[in-house]
Amino acid sequence: MIDSFKFPVVLTEKTSRLMEENKYSFQVNLKLSKKEIKSFIENHYQVKVIRINTHRPPRSKGLPCYKRAIVTLEKTLTF
Repeated sequence: MIDSFKFPVVLTEKTSRLMEENKYSFQVNLKLSKKEIKSFIENHYQVKVIRINTHRPPRSKGLPCYKRAIVTLEKTLTF
């Protein structure tokens, strides 16, 4: 399952703004469903997932197809 997650996306200004709202972006395999993504994130990172949004960005020449998942996590209280 871990091979299906490419890497977290933290390269853009938009993703850094989303991180402030407890939203994190991942590039994942096209075949993964939202339920599979949610179970992997919750088990691997020990967090509670509230929502998952997915989309397929437009294809560029030479780049493989992938799906981007934006994962919204439950806010935790820090002291």
